[in-house]
Formats: sequence, C-alpha cells, structure tokens
Amino acid sequence: MREMIKMVVVLSIICAGSGWILSTVRKATAPLIEEQVMTYVQGPALAAIFPGEADQTAIKDRKILTEPNGEKITVFPIFKDGTLKSVAFEAFGGGYGGPVGIMIGFSLTKNELAGIGLTTHKETPGLGARAAEPEFTGQFAAHPFSGLSLKKNGGDIDAVSGATITSTGVTAAVAGAVKTFQAVKPQLLTAFSAKGAGQ
Repeated sequence: MREMIKMVVVLSIICAGSGWILSTVRKATAPLIEEQVMTYVQGPALAAIFPGEADQTAIKDRKILTEPNGEKITVFPIFKDGTLKSVAFEAFGGGYGGPVGIMIGFSLTKNELAGIGLTTHKETPGLGARAAEPEFTGQFAAHPFSGLSLKKNGGDIDAVSGATITSTGVTAAVAGAVKTFQAVKPQLLTAFSAKGAGQ
C-alpha cells in the first residue's frame, strides 16, 4: 500500500511538473507563433488583395476592435499618403474539409469589397482547394456589397466546379463580413486616426 501511494505521489508530481513546463513554453512562444502567422499566412493574403499597397505596416499597425456583439476582430489598415484607404480582417466559412479562413478587404473610399484571399483551409486538392485560385477569388475584387451569393442562389458569384460546399461557405463568410464591416466602420477612422500624425 505504501509503495502504491508513493507511486501515485511521484506520478502526480511528474504530471504537475510537465503541465507547468508545457504551459510556460506555450505562453513564451505564443507571441512568436502569432508573428509567424501574421507574416506567412495573413501577410500574403493581404498582399494578394492589395498588391503593392499592403506591406509590413498593415501588420504592424493592426488593431483589435470590438463588434457590437462583443466579438473581437483584428483589423489590418491600408494607408496611402497617411490616409486610411482600406481595411481587411479575417473571417471563417464552412468548407468540405473544415473551416476556411478568408482575409477580406474593404475599400473605404468606394464602399465596396477590395477583394479576398484565402488564409487557411483543408479542402480537397483539385476541388475545394481551387477556391484559393484567382478565378474564384477574383470575382470579389471591387465587388459591391450586394449580390454576394452564388448564382444558383440569386447572387452573381460563380461557384468552383465540383466544390459547392466550399464556394457557399466562402461567399456566406464574405457576406457576413460585410455586416461586420458596416457595424465597426464608425470605429475605424477613430482607431486609425493617428497614422497621419506620424504614429
């Protein structure tokens, strides 16, 4: 009995120590992981939406805003000559293989979509994965806020052939992001107002 208690105590100490080490490592590496995601996942999506305009300052100047429902979103600003011209943030839609991450850009000057770029997905190569190609994503460039659904549902977006689930999930996420954009738009100019003053 004594040996069993000793084993339980030793195992408990080992488990507690391992948990503490894992927790500490996770906390220490979280900022590095976030920076890697920003640079190598979200950064390329921003560059695809805003070619020649989105650079590291969009990532560096990002801000977290609160939606009316209390959800937080990270907003990436695009400035031109010190003036906020566009913003982008990531939304998620349902795909065949799981959630699909979509970076969605909005033009403030034209009040329309600037475009979209997929950030993460587990869609089938040659089928749903084709939603990341310009033939599909290009349909959202300079698109008005209306008509953001598939043609079969009365909108003006062509689905990726053989990937209706992915196409539906992406267009639904973009349409939802438009509502989010309109809800947080009043916060945008205030949140990024200091850039022109040399922030």
